Amino acid sequence: MLTFYNPDHHLHHASELKDGKVSPCFELPHRADTVLARVRQTGLGEIALPAHYANERYARVHSERYVHFLETAWQEWTALGHQHDALPLVWPVRDLRSDIEPEHIDGKLGFYAMDAGVAITAGTWQAVRRSADTALNGMDYLLQGNGSAFALCRPPGHHAAAEYMGGYCYLNNAAIAAQSCLDQGGKRVAILDVDFHHGNGTQSIFYDRPDVLFVSLHGDPRCSYPYFSGHRDETGKGAGQGFNLNYPLPHGTDWESYAVSLSDACQRIHAYQPDAVVISLGVDTFENDPISHFRLTSQDYFKMGAAIASIGAPTLFVMEGGYMVDEIGINAVNVLQGFEGDK
Repeated sequence: MLTFYNPDHHLHHASELKDGKVSPCFELPHRADTVLARVRQTGLGEIALPAHYANERYARVHSERYVHFLETAWQEWTALGHQHDALPLVWPVRDLRSDIEPEHIDGKLGFYAMDAGVAITAGTWQAVRRSADTALNGMDYLLQGNGSAFALCRPPGHHAAAEYMGGYCYLNNAAIAAQSCLDQGGKRVAILDVDFHHGNGTQSIFYDRPDVLFVSLHGDPRCSYPYFSGHRDETGKGAGQGFNLNYPLPHGTDWESYAVSLSDACQRIHAYQPDAVVISLGVDTFENDPISHFRLTSQDYFKMGAAIASIGAPTLFVMEGGYMVDEIGINAVNVLQGFEGDK
């Protein structure tokens, strides 16, 4: 399997507000380094440096003003004399106005964010755009007639919506790749999100559309981040009614229970007959992940990959979460090897 990887992700190394304190972010550059090392160690396949794309490709999913914000936020922040990470501090909740973009960078940071886990640093824009490019290259490779590819994206993307960042995510890599498939002649794309945390951004982007089937297995939002998205009754709206499927699962879910939902999800996707499948590959479902609550083992990820292969469609794996850094490479590559029929 060909892996696309860009080392520019190292330019983004941020802090976050966690447990009431500003701390080093769980979403570290070493995460992607560990996965890349495992790709090499196992001989998964060649590793390619992704080509670059213009902002217009990101704006097929995100609003132009949001993309412009990401591109210019650090310059606006440092123009005030700041050199530390830029974090949001106020949000347009409930009955506050959200129809007018603030002019001050403090206001913009909250306007375009859902939480305080998305610091802007000097290298954030370069890193996030190259992460999106990585996913776009993977989809282009599928559209050339290849059966699978791995986009080793960092930062991740599935919490980012059309006009906001959140959960370590800035541009929605999986959504951008799916839209690229449709823009190049595809009729239907399915996105299967297996990250522990619900892909609220991806759901939001495609919620009223029938040309993208979004399916997510994740921790129950009543007790798991992002808390306000991912319930079973969220099934789409308008033309998209019935094209959004959520499988919220309880804390402590092991493979035996998880496999039942995954099997059903894969059958639903197969019946949809997509031109391509995008997998939001988070491995924070691992039993020792520090910020998640499932009990999958490293061996279970081989079985996850085999289940995904049963869909029988060209498949792009897009890296999302996973924060037990010592095992993230083993678990991510186990999925890819299981997909290819190993073990």
